[in-house]
Formats: sequence, C-alpha cells, structure tokens
Amino acid sequence: MSNGSFPPEPGRRGGTLAIVLAALIPACFAGWLLWSSVGGAKDDGAGGAGGTGAPTTSSTSSPPPPSSGASGASGASGAPSPSGEASGDVPGEASGKTLKGKVVVIDPGHNPHNRDHPSQISRSVDIGTEEKECDTTGTATNSGYPEASFTLDVARRARTLLEARGATVRFTQDGDRPYGPCVDERAEIGNKAHADAVVSVHADGAAAGERGFHVILPKSVRGGGADTSAITVPSRHLGERLLDRFERATGSEPAQYIGDGSGLDVRGDLGGLNLSTVPKVFIECGNMRDSQDAAELTDAAWRGRAARGIAQGITDFLNE
Repeated sequence: MSNGSFPPEPGRRGGTLAIVLAALIPACFAGWLLWSSVGGAKDDGAGGAGGTGAPTTSSTSSPPPPSSGASGASGASGAPSPSGEASGDVPGEASGKTLKGKVVVIDPGHNPHNRDHPSQISRSVDIGTEEKECDTTGTATNSGYPEASFTLDVARRARTLLEARGATVRFTQDGDRPYGPCVDERAEIGNKAHADAVVSVHADGAAAGERGFHVILPKSVRGGGADTSAITVPSRHLGERLLDRFERATGSEPAQYIGDGSGLDVRGDLGGLNLSTVPKVFIECGNMRDSQDAAELTDAAWRGRAARGIAQGITDFLNE
C-alpha cells in the first residue's frame, strides 16, 4: 500500500459492517411498510377486493346486458358500458341537467314470453276508437334476434342513465310477467304514475331495404275512453327532442319509407297512444328485417348509443 495506508484490522472491519447493517435494516423495513400501504389502497380503489378490476354495481341499477352473442356486448375498444354512457362519461353529468322530481315511464315493446301465450295476447281490447289485439310477439331479425329482447336491453340502459340524472323510472314490464301487459294496460301504467313523459321502445319489421328510425306521435282522437286532445302538443315536443338526440347519438337517419321522411309519423290506431293522458311517443329504432339496420340493432355498443339518445331526448324535453 502507498501513502502510508495500512489495511484495517479484521476485528475492526466486522464491527463496522455490523453497525451499517443495523442502521439499514430498520430503514428498509419502514420503506416496505409505506409502499405496501399506498399500493394496497390504490388497488382497492381501482378494482375492488383483491384488485381484480371487477366493476361494482349500484343497488338500483338494472342487471347488465349479456356480454356475448347477438344480444351481447361488442368487443371493440371504447364500447359503452352497460349504462349506455361512452367510456369516460359520468352518468348524470353528460347533459348538465337534473331530472330530480320527474317521473319517466319506459314501455319496452312486447314481452319475450308473449310467444308462449298466443291465446292471451290475441284477445281483443278496447282502445277507445276501435278494438285491437292485446299485444303481439313483435318482429325479429332474419337471424332470430327478437324485438322483445332488443327493447328490454335498450330500455334498461336508458333507465340507468335517467336514474343517474335523478329521475324516477318505471317500466310497463321488465321481462317479469308471463305475457303482456296488453296495450290498454300499458297506457294505464303511465297514466297512474302521472308520468312527465312516456316512451315506448320498439324496432320495426318493414321490408328489406327500408332503413332508418322514426318516432310515432299520437293523433288527436276522441272516442270511447280515448281523448288525446291534451297531449298531442307536448307529445310532439317530446318526439322532436327524441328524433334530434337519437339521430345525433346513433348516426342513424330518419326512415324514408314512413310518411314524408321527416322521421315523425302521426297515428290514431295505437292503443298505447290513444288511451294515454300524459305525453307519450313510440320510437321505432330501426328495421329488424333489413340486414344493415339489423347489424346495428344486434350490436351492444350501438344499443348503448341508442339508449343514450333516448335518455337525452327525454332529458331535453323535461328541461324545456
């Protein structure tokens, strides 16, 4: 060794090492405890118990739609959540408007179990101006996806959005009845709820090649138990808001095969409208018998956008 240095004595070297280790071990242990507590809290907030990333559901939310198949969710990135909001959107804040104190009735067209009760749904009921059958099975795509499954899925998504904005939402049926209800009872459910708005969700069964959506408004009729004179104007306002918002949300165009192509059709032969005493419209979201429309109607991401358009149209109407 140079410069007058001498190697340390063996005993001295061991003592120094012991002192260094004694200082480092407690510091490392404290650092590990701090890291563990911060990391554990982060996992809990992001993914729930165990950090699995599984979402939680509100006790008031409807069951999420199926995740695969014709009625399932699209696997595309950025697809909407079961609530119908786009990824990153906050339910209830998309419109900046509240629906607190408002009652909305959603009428999912037909019933998945109607086909099992042909005699019950074919019986006649009074719609004021005439008699019509209680209900029908609805239509279906060429691949067999039923209108009744479509209407329930879109209705449930719209309910989640509307409830997040503060509305009280009631259904005429939620797939929980053996059949129906009949068209006269569907109207009565909205009337008894003193609904601020009622929307009946459907999909059309027109000829292949006919595309687009349309909104059906009540005609001014009076006869028997039917009198729509008080609801035709507000129902038109509701229909116009739905038309605008549905077109923006889905990118679909108003049907050209109905009326004048405006997307608004006025009818006096529907019991659900004739017997309503509160603002009510039907929306035919597309044509299930057209292959291009059917591809959208069977896509869960598109149904999320449809629900968002319906919810926003109702929100606009109730905040006029």
